Amino acid sequence: MPSRQVTHPMKLQQVSNRNFLSVVGFKMILNRCPKVDFLCNSANLPSITLGVAEQATYLRNIPVPGDKIQYDDLRITFVVDEDMENYLQIYQWMTSLGFPESVGQYSELLANKPEVDNPADPRNERSDGTLQILNSNLLPSVTVKFRDLFPVSLSGVPFNATAEDQQYYTAEASFKYTLYDVIDVNGKKV
Repeated sequence: MPSRQVTHPMKLQQVSNRNFLSVVGFKMILNRCPKVDFLCNSANLPSITLGVAEQATYLRNIPVPGDKIQYDDLRITFVVDEDMENYLQIYQWMTSLGFPESVGQYSELLANKPEVDNPADPRNERSDGTLQILNSNLLPSVTVKFRDLFPVSLSGVPFNATAEDQQYYTAEASFKYTLYDVIDVNGKKV
């Protein structure tokens, strides 16, 4: 009689890779702001929250899963280069969206939309972005693709002539987006 191999149920639930996720293993790519990518030194995988509904009963209300997901903002920090090129890319993007000089600026942004989708074109209102999470060998293990990003905040630059040591400024930017997709190492959506 052939022997049957029995798989223990706990073995199916074991972690296959026992290496830990490193907080320094990432690469951020903003299609519309390529000068920000290289000097990006922190980014977050935003949290998500599922709404909750309550089912009424005569004893107590019972929580049930809701139907809307809330996404937290994408936040990045980056070292500002001395010509401020990377900072100005986000600044110009925000001012083209916020029309600080006249209401016509936003209309011009939409009317002059490029024929070909060129992410670096300043006439684009939104952009996609990618957060690559790297494994211990610094190879992409998970890719997070953000759809329809646009900036909602950019930190100021505090100059200080009394600083004793040379310091390099790190700016912060926050982005809203439609949603993000998590893609595994095999290219499949999770």
